[in-house]
Amino acid sequence: MPRPESVSKDPEKGFVALLGWSLSAVEALDRFDRRYVVVAPDWAEEYCSEHEIPYVPWNFERLNDRSLEIAETLQEMGVDVAIPLFEETVEWAGAINSVLLENPRLFGQAMLLRDKALMKRRAQLGGIRVGIFEEAHDRDDVIRFLKRVNQTLLKLDGDPNDPIHLKAFDKAGCLGHRVIRTPDEVDTIPDEEFPVLMESHLDGWEFAVEAWVHNGKIKFLNISEYVTLGYSVFVPATPELERYRPQITAQIEKLIKTFDIEFGFVHPEYFVTSDGEMYFGEVAYRPPGFKVFELLERAYGFNAYQALVLAFDPRTTEEEIDAFFPTEVEDASGVAGCFGVYPRRRVVSELQIPEETEDDDYYESHDLSAPLEETVTKRTAFGTHWGLLYFFGDDPYRMRDLLKKQEELDFYV
Repeated sequence: MPRPESVSKDPEKGFVALLGWSLSAVEALDRFDRRYVVVAPDWAEEYCSEHEIPYVPWNFERLNDRSLEIAETLQEMGVDVAIPLFEETVEWAGAINSVLLENPRLFGQAMLLRDKALMKRRAQLGGIRVGIFEEAHDRDDVIRFLKRVNQTLLKLDGDPNDPIHLKAFDKAGCLGHRVIRTPDEVDTIPDEEFPVLMESHLDGWEFAVEAWVHNGKIKFLNISEYVTLGYSVFVPATPELERYRPQITAQIEKLIKTFDIEFGFVHPEYFVTSDGEMYFGEVAYRPPGFKVFELLERAYGFNAYQALVLAFDPRTTEEEIDAFFPTEVEDASGVAGCFGVYPRRRVVSELQIPEETEDDDYYESHDLSAPLEETVTKRTAFGTHWGLLYFFGDDPYRMRDLLKKQEELDFYV
């Protein structure tokens, strides 16, 4: 694949290390004025040398007494800051930046942003509303929590239980996320998933936020609207959700203060209840899944990976970052959405985009590939989609309905 022309690098601006492999991020930085180096596993080496991408090999799986080595290597190269691209590299970024920026607290902060139970406690200490939560070490803990939550809700015998949510402590997004309604369902949880975080169910409208932070202040705040969690998202949100922007902004400011975030990027998830109360779900310190960065570029025209670098680079000036971002909502040229495809049949032989999807004037493209095997693996928990469909149009309501409609269609037959 031919790479676009590199932009000349400005030695007065920061030198950044990208932690993890993302071709979109590399291409964005190639077209940006910052020097960069990619820190990724060995398998990326061949591609990087072939395409002259600055590269340092590192195995993020292995925590050992050589772990400080990567910080020292980057420091010797003159790197100013490390940027995590994936959940698994957030801790590494905290550890490396505590050395590069001579601020030991950054490692502790990264641990808080990785461990969902610690994160909830810190949020609670900061006066942020959260649901009831506890850690579970085995199935009995889960059954006890399910009973206790429903007892608190004054459920009577025979009433259907309110569900509880189980989440992995340190995985991204929907990975390891289960909804449990009855004690029988607890038996289906494999031993290796423990320990887990358990949470009460929050009835409300769930949405996500992407916020770029510089000197402790929000520079751009996007509200991503979920149509169905784990399936579809679009930006900017509908006017109904956007009317909460002042409250949402206040919540993110509280979050930034509570977690001592001075720079970088946060991706929290919240619930807004029918009476307008905001509840904190969780926060990530890395780009969101579901290609939201690409959706933002489609809707607004700015590159979100370049924005990430601006927010992390200690040499970025206030003027530069302010000039980079458009105005939220009003500067969007349209609404960009995507839908994650899961096969609906147990046996599939080919990929077939339904006519009604392909013929819709909002439909733009997909990154689905033909099935490699015929039997579809049974989804555990929320599972992983097989690829995404991309849409773009003017009307957020039409976008919402269109994304919802895709759930009824077969893409693999």
